[in-house]
Amino acid sequence: MSAVVPQPPQPAVPADRVDPVADGAATQAPPQTAVSLPGDRDLPVPAVVRRNTLLLATSQAIVGAGTQMIPSLGAIMALQLGGSEALVGLASGLLGVSRFLVAYPVGQLSDRRGRVAGILSGQAVSLVGALLLGACIVAGSFPLFVVGMMVFGLGVGAGQQLRLAAADMFLPARRAEGLGYVLTGSLIGVLGGPVLIAVAEWAGVRFGAPTVAVAWWLVPALILPSMALIARVRPDPREIARNLTRYYPGYVPPPAPAVTAPAPAGLLDWLRYGPTRAAYAALAMAQGAMAVMMTITPLALSHHGHSLTAISVSVALHVVGMFGFSLPLGRLSDRIGRQATMLAGTAVCAAGALLVPFSSEYAVATLGIFLVGLGWSAATVAATARIADVVPAGARGRAVGAGDTLAGAASVVFPLLAGPVVLAFGLNAVVPLVLLQLLPAAVLLLRPAARDDLGLSPA
Repeated sequence: MSAVVPQPPQPAVPADRVDPVADGAATQAPPQTAVSLPGDRDLPVPAVVRRNTLLLATSQAIVGAGTQMIPSLGAIMALQLGGSEALVGLASGLLGVSRFLVAYPVGQLSDRRGRVAGILSGQAVSLVGALLLGACIVAGSFPLFVVGMMVFGLGVGAGQQLRLAAADMFLPARRAEGLGYVLTGSLIGVLGGPVLIAVAEWAGVRFGAPTVAVAWWLVPALILPSMALIARVRPDPREIARNLTRYYPGYVPPPAPAVTAPAPAGLLDWLRYGPTRAAYAALAMAQGAMAVMMTITPLALSHHGHSLTAISVSVALHVVGMFGFSLPLGRLSDRIGRQATMLAGTAVCAAGALLVPFSSEYAVATLGIFLVGLGWSAATVAATARIADVVPAGARGRAVGAGDTLAGAASVVFPLLAGPVVLAFGLNAVVPLVLLQLLPAAVLLLRPAARDDLGLSPA
């Protein structure tokens, strides 16, 4: 069946035009002309791109502390307001559902109005959600907790367009590196979460207010300056992506395609095309595997007699794996290719999943959950860069949003499957579940259709 193959934007061709290629031909045809040769890595990054990247990374660092409230307080709030331990996973589940619902629509918004509009809309929604979550504690309302968590989750999901904004501004040969700069800001934000809670504890005692409510009411104090930083991002990253030759003197794009056709604008088109199909599989399966392991690891460590403090340290190291190595992994993806980096990330996720339930040793299990985060980071950086590589700027918001939609679905479905599996067969049974989950991604990534069509190669 014939499918339209999206191409990166070309100066000689309108941004919404691409070269159609049959999916079967994409599997066997020789690689296309390189969009960005290794020598393009030596072109200086323009000052405006450096400035915008710093603004995006700083914004992510600030607002990340607020996002950390969900894993830190979500289970406590659900138990307090719902009165049942069966609800402790509800907050994470609602976050996944929200991400599933919002990712594609906000991608459409960012394609029409620009990346800044998409990010700002998400942060504004997050602000409203934070206020509702604080109010639900004061009111003692479980329904308000569900609404507030959904609203906050919608904002967090919309904020994922920040990754695309970073990818838009860099040449393909350094695109994943640009992603790495911004995602590293997430680590700083996550480490700021405990500071925010400590301030909330002090303020709660001083003013006689519930600590959890105060913590959520402090989140807007982070979101507002973050929005101010995003509002200063100019020009919009989407416009930089459409005019790379204007911002990168010396960059020579490939020849214009001989035949043009309307660019695909839907999930089915991207699922038919090998490189984007493999990227979606890597994104979704890595997200699903991480969600399962984040649910199981505290149970496994507790089962082996480790303290809550020790468990929190393991979770913190997992977060370091998720974001702390984004920059070197981005550079690795630029040098060895997206396909190899996604494969490596999938393999590292699988290795980490093997270590957590099978060992009673704290260090081994902690290494396992760290590796799961590291593998997720490699797969996410490389997959996002791959989508940006092959989809024109005017459709990238929707393309990345489609990937986030699939990842959101995986983060809900697979943890729900893990519960009955663990109940029936024990903690060790989660390993085959995770390995079976990662297998389709590995198979798709190994197929010739997923190869590095862009000609990215080691320097």
